Amino acid sequence: RRGAYDHATVHAILDAAMMCHVSYVIDGQPYCTPTLFWREGTHLYWHGSSASRMLRNLSDGQPACLTVAHLDALVMTRSGFHHSVDYRAVMCFGQARLVTDPEHKRQALTMMVDRFYPSRTAGLREINGQEFKATSVVSMEIDTASAKIRIDGIGEEEEDYALPIYAERMPVRMVLGEVEPCPRLMDGVQRGADLAAYQPGRALEEALVEAYAETYGAAAPT
Repeated sequence: RRGAYDHATVHAILDAAMMCHVSYVIDGQPYCTPTLFWREGTHLYWHGSSASRMLRNLSDGQPACLTVAHLDALVMTRSGFHHSVDYRAVMCFGQARLVTDPEHKRQALTMMVDRFYPSRTAGLREINGQEFKATSVVSMEIDTASAKIRIDGIGEEEEDYALPIYAERMPVRMVLGEVEPCPRLMDGVQRGADLAAYQPGRALEEALVEAYAETYGAAAPT
């Protein structure tokens, strides 16, 4: 009842997130890595250190599972059994591979910034050779994916509603805080339009979805 397998549902959960967890098994040892990620069509990308043994083992492809979860509410009921949370989660499966083509990698490193902060890379210092060499990019085509969504709120056994026990649903949001400009900014340097989506008091996922749409525009990959 809570499962969904269509592109629109899976992609909406992915695009409202910035962090994921990627799991794979290398030489019999399971690993789970938290990292930034982004989506282009049915491809997922994430980055890491070129010194990582885990990433070096992805050169020829490695079965992987990338997961994202949003906590939407705490649910406290009249019985321990029905205590729960409202949430949106997705699991994506595929073959994770290092991006080795230099131009593909350079474009991916640009999108690692621009996906979240539209067109920001154009105004930054260019990546140097050492930084380019030190960073690995991983790509994974989504072979299969499943979403799971709970939006039930408070649900109890019918007879429990008559008990004199307090119950509630408490919504949870990740909200952007007040901006803290770098204390070493040069005089006259102002916050740019690339950060316009990120305003204090706004839900982070709203900013992420807006930034995604602005970056990819009408041709946003689905």
